[in-house]
Amino acid sequence: MTTALITGATAGIGREFATQLARRNHHLVLVARDAERLEAVAAELRAAHGVDVEVLPADLSDRAALQRVADRLSAPGDPVEVLVNNAGYGLKGSFLSHDIDVEERLFDVLTRAVLVLSHAGARAMKARGRGTIINVSSVAGFIASGTYSAAKSWVTVFTEGLAAELAGTGVTATALCPGFTATEFHERAALAKTGPAFMWLDAADLVSACLADVARGRVVSVPGAQYKAIVGLLRVVPRSAVRGRVARVQRRR
Repeated sequence: MTTALITGATAGIGREFATQLARRNHHLVLVARDAERLEAVAAELRAAHGVDVEVLPADLSDRAALQRVADRLSAPGDPVEVLVNNAGYGLKGSFLSHDIDVEERLFDVLTRAVLVLSHAGARAMKARGRGTIINVSSVAGFIASGTYSAAKSWVTVFTEGLAAELAGTGVTATALCPGFTATEFHERAALAKTGPAFMWLDAADLVSACLADVARGRVVSVPGAQYKAIVGLLRVVPRSAVRGRVARVQRRR
């Protein structure tokens, strides 16, 4: 049986990855900040699927805690074959309305953690000649709307570069770019759920589609026909038009 390490594993997309990978007989290493919640999720998954579940409490904005997770990925005697970099959150308000330390913590979780863990995981996987890295990005990365959008753009491009570097090694890298998804994300960030119902994705369907894309060798996974169409359009529309649209939306808030 293979082992998967998932960050942000106690809720939303991360929890769904844990469930579906456990269903596929993967042992799990679950990473999140809340130790009590980690233990509860681990107990549920052990009981439901009969897999080994290790918990690793860590705040990925803390460099020492992040290094502990990286060290787990590098451990030669207990290899991790699947890495899902999912941990993340959003902020309510604009970049200039936040203190810089708030923005720096967000930056560390959304980008530096992905960098550090992908480096540790990819090196160990490449040495073994097999492995899978999934970095959870966002459709928001194709627009220009604050630091969350910028961070997710970085995640997508970084993953594309990593996939190219790993070509032919037996290790793959995929950027998952979901749109609106029915999880705790918006509640935690105190963000309003906007848009029509058909724009909201189901987390189980999203993860299933991503894992199918990984099996096909796709480097960028965009679940949902509606978001495939949006991303396709954003790739060809002039960036000035995208910025203008975002600016108009923000002025109405």
